[in-house]
Amino acid sequence: MKVLGHLTVQPRLPERIGRLGDLSYDLYWTWKPDARRLFRELHPEAWERSNHDPVVVLREVDQARLEAAARDPAYLELYDRVVARWDAYRERDTWFRTVAAEGGVPAPRFAYFCAEYGWHESISLYSGGLGVLAGDHTKAASDLGVPLTAVGLYYPEGYFHQRVADDGSQEAVYVRVPPEDTPFTPVLGPGGERALVTVRLFGRDVRVQAWRCRVGLVEALLLDTDVAGNDEEARRLLARLYGGDQRTRIGQEVVLGVGGVRLLRALGLSPTSWHMNEGHSAFMALERCRELVEEGRTFAEAREVVAASTVFTVHTPVAAGNDAFPFDLARECFDGYWEELGLTAREFEDLARADHGWGEAFSMTALALRFSSGRNGVSALHGETSRRIWADLWPGVPEDEVPIGHVTNGVHLRTWMAPAVQDLVAEVLGEGWLDAADDEALWEPFRGVDPARLWEVRRALKRQSLRFLRRRLARQLVRHEASAAALRGSETLFDADSLTIGFARRFAAYKRATLVFRDLDRLHRLLADPDRPVQLVFAGKAHPADQQGQGLIAHIHGLSKDPRFAGRVLFVEDYDMAVGRALTRGVDVWLNNPRRPLEASGTSGQKAAVNGVLNLSVLDGWWPEGYRGDNGWAVGGGRVYHDEERGDAADADSLYTLLEQEVVPLYYQRDAAGPPAEWLRRSAAAIATVAPRFNAGRMVKEYVRRFYLPASARGRRLAAGDASRRLAEWRARVERAWQGVAVEAGLASPEVARAGDPVVVTATVTAPGWSQEELAVEVVYSRSADGLRHGLRAVPMLAGPAAGEAIPYRAEFVPELSGRLAYGVRVRPVNDLLAHPQDAHAVTWAG
Repeated sequence: MKVLGHLTVQPRLPERIGRLGDLSYDLYWTWKPDARRLFRELHPEAWERSNHDPVVVLREVDQARLEAAARDPAYLELYDRVVARWDAYRERDTWFRTVAAEGGVPAPRFAYFCAEYGWHESISLYSGGLGVLAGDHTKAASDLGVPLTAVGLYYPEGYFHQRVADDGSQEAVYVRVPPEDTPFTPVLGPGGERALVTVRLFGRDVRVQAWRCRVGLVEALLLDTDVAGNDEEARRLLARLYGGDQRTRIGQEVVLGVGGVRLLRALGLSPTSWHMNEGHSAFMALERCRELVEEGRTFAEAREVVAASTVFTVHTPVAAGNDAFPFDLARECFDGYWEELGLTAREFEDLARADHGWGEAFSMTALALRFSSGRNGVSALHGETSRRIWADLWPGVPEDEVPIGHVTNGVHLRTWMAPAVQDLVAEVLGEGWLDAADDEALWEPFRGVDPARLWEVRRALKRQSLRFLRRRLARQLVRHEASAAALRGSETLFDADSLTIGFARRFAAYKRATLVFRDLDRLHRLLADPDRPVQLVFAGKAHPADQQGQGLIAHIHGLSKDPRFAGRVLFVEDYDMAVGRALTRGVDVWLNNPRRPLEASGTSGQKAAVNGVLNLSVLDGWWPEGYRGDNGWAVGGGRVYHDEERGDAADADSLYTLLEQEVVPLYYQRDAAGPPAEWLRRSAAAIATVAPRFNAGRMVKEYVRRFYLPASARGRRLAAGDASRRLAEWRARVERAWQGVAVEAGLASPEVARAGDPVVVTATVTAPGWSQEELAVEVVYSRSADGLRHGLRAVPMLAGPAAGEAIPYRAEFVPELSGRLAYGVRVRPVNDLLAHPQDAHAVTWAG
């Protein structure tokens, strides 16, 4: 027999349930359990096989089943309820309408660029936390009515699926998903034709098309180079997320940054602020500069306009996590592009020049920092760490004043908080709680939730999640050709009555997945106590090129087969959002033990906490802000160890001690009625303290108020009139003339003062060509141990009559600090067009 070809026959939706088709193409269903149920009930087998993809379900369901559903009163009742809520969601009044009116920016539109998006397990365009954060960001923007357009890349093979062999080795499996199996539709131009733009890569033109993805009220545009007319290399460029070598990576990032801007222009979109989420999208700023140069501005003017309206979120503080390319590769990729910017090749390289620890390179993070005016890390500690890491880009500026702030990450509650927990919260707080989820006072009553009800919900979630994990493990065992006895044994793995500790994240070395295995005898005593049993569940992927991370997986897998730990240590393969939901809802304790301060945020712990799971975590990422003493445990004392071995030993000992003396005893501390009352008090506190402060709605509101609207206003101001020219000329003047500025200063009062006594500091500034109005002269002081890096206080100095070019200054003040203090005097130029005073990149210190 010879197959001539294939065709697809699509079932026809009955008119009565005809809107299922549109609903399947709106990711609104990803955070609405009833909407997902509509598709799951039509074809459960296709639902599971497709990793919960409504588009596949509607293609594979029998016509007879659709006709039956259209006559089923119960199904129709569910359908009508879901559709009515969907319509109401899209038509409701939103938070942003009020905020926009206050912001004073006409027709605001925010562009959000990211290399990966984690919306749902059926859409494999994410590798881990960055993508899931971006997915949650777009979902929360939809909830709030924020006019956001997301820009990303379409990877037909996505990120790899993980298979763990019987010996623990990781195999990366790629599965190509055709666009027709996704909730994406082609992006069309104004005339109804397929929208196409072109980018130049390595001396050749590459055609770029795009796919549209609806995330509630937010539109996402995913760029695609698998286009007729491109050569094979170009068509394969975006095949895989984070696949290929550096040549592939820089090519992908050109498509994202340059191609993304060109696509928005082709669609007639003119964002008022632009958000680069991670350095992958930094080329977006260069393309916008090129546009302005083409319109007649100088590059210096264009840079001011672009930076004014650009926001950049820096992520991992680990050097390897920040893309940097050899200069010769960047020159080859961008050959001729710098001429369109009005630059030489050397000037082009200098835009991104930085040292990541292995010599100077073309740094995407440095490029993004230099072309943005709003910059932030993703937790308070990460903001502090980022200021330290990137301080060299602001010479002479104390670390505390490096203009990188923070917006702590949050999670989309509708996605990550289990429906049963949402229902329980509604019982206590009332039905409208989701609309005011970031109101901390609203959550206080939840601390008093009925422990029996909370225990009932937690137990049900645990049983549900353990069933899911057993299915995953059984599938793994079948592939390993396990015996019938082993398969039967998998049905009883994961004891619902045992204290269950979960660990799931990317397997990078700094996250220390194996820290809990540092002392196997001590761990064995913990896990094997017949009266207080404990089980550990692990999941996570190591990048295919990360041999060290893969070794950690093999080590844990090997221990799971060790007779001492069999059935007590388990590794679940192919970590994705579905496994993440099961673990963050179903375990009792969430373990996180990175080397401080290398965890930027770590949102998995937030997902666990909003479900009543208690965090057992190093004080890194978001946890220093989230830990309240009664809502989890802090591993270690918040120290940073420069000796990794010493730090690992100290943190492991702290972890074991907490487990032995607090965590395990508390879980098994039961009264006659059964539920562990004190444990549940902490569980309720975890929900009440984490949900309002670490939800994505709060996060997006911060971005809008502190970054998007101010950047939009700055962009308008710099684009109007001659503001950009004036600022560019002022910067050129600073670069040319600032080296002539000098300052001498000293203490004009005793070196020892009593608290409350005034201190007098005098200075003489010589600033040829600069007027007093153009200068800010300040006394800066801090505790001696901080050395004018942290905990700064600044006091303006007042000018006296000038004597020729020398200007005297004096400050009399009462120090706000006591003890031994360090002080200094500095002078810097001021310009009201700057977004941040230190963005003058010029400061002179006395002495």
